[in-house]
Amino acid sequence: MKPRDLPIYELESAIVAAVRGTGRLVVQAPTGSGKSTQLPQMLLRHGFLSAGEVVVLQPRRLAARMLARRVAEEVGCDLGAEVGYQIRLESRVSARTKIRFVTEGILLRQMSFDATLRGVSALVFDEFHERHLYGDISLARALQIQRTTRPDLKVVVMSATLDAGVLRDYLAPCEVLVSQGRTFPVRIEYLPKAVSFEHDPVWDVAARECERVAAETDGDFLVFMPGAYEISRTVQAIQASRELRDFICFPLHGELPPEQQDRAVARYDARKIIVSTNVAETSLTIDGVTAVIDGGLARMARFDPHRGINTLLVEKISRASADQRAGRAGRTAPGVCVRLWTEREHPSRAAQELPEVKRLDLAEVVLTLKASGIDDVANFPWLEKPDPRALERAEMLLADLGALGARPPPAAQAELRPGAVALPSITDLGRKMLRFPVHPRYARMFLAAAERGCVRPVALMAALTQGRNFLLRGVSREVEKAREDALGEEHASDFFLLMRAWRQADRHNFSLDVCRRLGIHAQGARQVGPLFEQFLAIAAKEGLDVAEQRVDDTAVRKCVLAGFSDQLARRLDAGTLRCELVHGRRGVLGRESAVQQARLLVVAEISEVGGRDGDVNTILSLATAVEEAWLKELFPDDFRETRSVVYDEQAKRVVTRRERRFRDLVLEAKASSDEAPLNEAAALLTQEVLAGRLKLDAWDENVEQWIVRVNRLAGWFPELEVNVLTEADRATLIEQICYGELGARAVKDKEVMPVLRDWLTAEQLAVLDDYLPEKLTMANGRRSRLTYHQEGPPILSARIQELYGIEGKFAVGHGRVPVKIEVLAPNHRPIQVTDDLTNFWREQYPKVKAELSRRYPRHEWR
Repeated sequence: MKPRDLPIYELESAIVAAVRGTGRLVVQAPTGSGKSTQLPQMLLRHGFLSAGEVVVLQPRRLAARMLARRVAEEVGCDLGAEVGYQIRLESRVSARTKIRFVTEGILLRQMSFDATLRGVSALVFDEFHERHLYGDISLARALQIQRTTRPDLKVVVMSATLDAGVLRDYLAPCEVLVSQGRTFPVRIEYLPKAVSFEHDPVWDVAARECERVAAETDGDFLVFMPGAYEISRTVQAIQASRELRDFICFPLHGELPPEQQDRAVARYDARKIIVSTNVAETSLTIDGVTAVIDGGLARMARFDPHRGINTLLVEKISRASADQRAGRAGRTAPGVCVRLWTEREHPSRAAQELPEVKRLDLAEVVLTLKASGIDDVANFPWLEKPDPRALERAEMLLADLGALGARPPPAAQAELRPGAVALPSITDLGRKMLRFPVHPRYARMFLAAAERGCVRPVALMAALTQGRNFLLRGVSREVEKAREDALGEEHASDFFLLMRAWRQADRHNFSLDVCRRLGIHAQGARQVGPLFEQFLAIAAKEGLDVAEQRVDDTAVRKCVLAGFSDQLARRLDAGTLRCELVHGRRGVLGRESAVQQARLLVVAEISEVGGRDGDVNTILSLATAVEEAWLKELFPDDFRETRSVVYDEQAKRVVTRRERRFRDLVLEAKASSDEAPLNEAAALLTQEVLAGRLKLDAWDENVEQWIVRVNRLAGWFPELEVNVLTEADRATLIEQICYGELGARAVKDKEVMPVLRDWLTAEQLAVLDDYLPEKLTMANGRRSRLTYHQEGPPILSARIQELYGIEGKFAVGHGRVPVKIEVLAPNHRPIQVTDDLTNFWREQYPKVKAELSRRYPRHEWR
């Protein structure tokens, strides 16, 4: 098919008009319509690139390179001339380049160093439906730049399948154009019964299905596998098959040399089978494919909170991704797609992948935005807002690494204009870290390694943390003994043991026998090598010395501390593996760790494991022993000594606590009660009393009655000028009682009333007893206690026999405050409340006497 016959040309005039009009355009067109290769050429032919280039963003490096090669062929130029590409660690561009294919991180970094995008006339965001994190961020930045400094910048978003309405609203005003494309029907087949890839490897299942389908179809095959290793094994299985001997088979993935990638997509007379990662899912169109064998797996980027890094682990693809893959079989003729799972299993797969902004660590993106001068990342115009906690976590990590300055203290915040908030900005160290296209943890480790001459071991450590631990746990005693003999003892870092294990496996070419003997997962260990080389290439590109050299273990451990300082832990005691971590966390060092003698350590992995009783246990793994002096050396601003006066709950005393802290983690604490200031001690003891944790034995009901009497005196007789005793006054009184003491025992026995009486003058005390006495003397000479309440009159309580011969009403306060009389039965329980005894004897007593005299015959009844 000639390029001009591709479906996208049906929209050419509308595309040109939209770009000339609003300057913003959404093009929705299926895979194979030609949008990726032809739209940039349309911009070139119609004069949009006379003053600059078009930058085409591709989610994958392989696609960016191969698309650039194809467009260069169609334009008729050498790759790197008018058409080129730029990906991590590789660039083929020149001063003449007008169409530049790049991966998403390249553009965002360019924006951080040049906010006006000099020399760029248009931006094209391809395969946007994949919702890569850097694509989302780059689009948002492009809109900011277009609305401010570059209104002439053209922005085009292209997608195979996407909710165009969401993008229309986000980009408004913009045009939305839809191409239906041309596809043929694809028959979907499933396996008749479920297969466990643990027992029947996915590459063997795929090869069998290729054999079955080969006899039923014409055309080429496309087999989807999650990664390079699985692709290699699939190619081996296919090449070993007699039924498939007439096919030629090629791998296709991003780790291959360019010439091998080109070989996979070239045209041949023989039928071919391409075994590819999901790079062939949407980004590339491969002609001649009529059969797809879908393994249903992909390496999925996710944030692993246990290790604080982004991971790339094999997971099941979504239903939407499976549909995209199936569509590759219907580009040129009717086709078939065989899914290596059952139809019954299909609905249990996710409908579609979460956008990366919802599942990746945002630290690297936040650092890039800060470098662009965007300090308020929470209010950045996200296409889809991330979880606020994810942003907070990213900023905290960057601050811990030294890439961001700390938030200003409250005093500095108070000097800002009302409503303004001072936000952490990028530091010089953060800008240096941004040069490395890796997670900020490893950028920080590489900078530390460059200073200490240990780049190679740090690159290997970075590679070791990317996948699952390949050193198996819970192995037999025989395997443990073999490990000890082959790897030796280790007490400084679990990394060092892993490094020796990997080198041992690498030395024996990952022999299954050798790996089995040492308890090494051969496939997991094999995957470390390419990552190691990749990290070395990144370091070399930034001018770091990656040559082999003798390295001091101390220097390497300092680099680990530089990258994982936010996971510093202190052993709580020598008898257990319990630890306290930075940021108020606690955990237990894994039993398999070799670093069980260290007092201070950093851990590269924190896992939460459910216990039998429903509790969650926090397990700390991949530990490295560190020294306190290194904290001062690497993070001098985060190390401080404090002195505070506190109440020690265990000792039941006020003590002076001297602490050395790294951030909020207490490294050492010493307590002494001899130096505690008495006023601070009294305030702390008062808090304990008010909280009910410490009791003043002498503060009894009599004390509470005295306080009520004072308050009622102030209320009933304001002319006496007695002040009400408030809750604040109560706290002051308790503090006076506690003054001079440090321990709970001494406070417990302190006298209370002398301090309370000192609250009033001698005249006020005399007035209190005169106006509101504690007891009232009755006509028969008996003295009965008065009870005062916060509300209502005083109450005189007396047994009925104590009231014989007494008539009339009672009052206190020189007759101004009437008293209620609570008449009690012989068992001291109330039987009547009255304010007039004369009326009681006449009206109520005859009834009361009749009843009570039967119940209490031995008592006097008149």
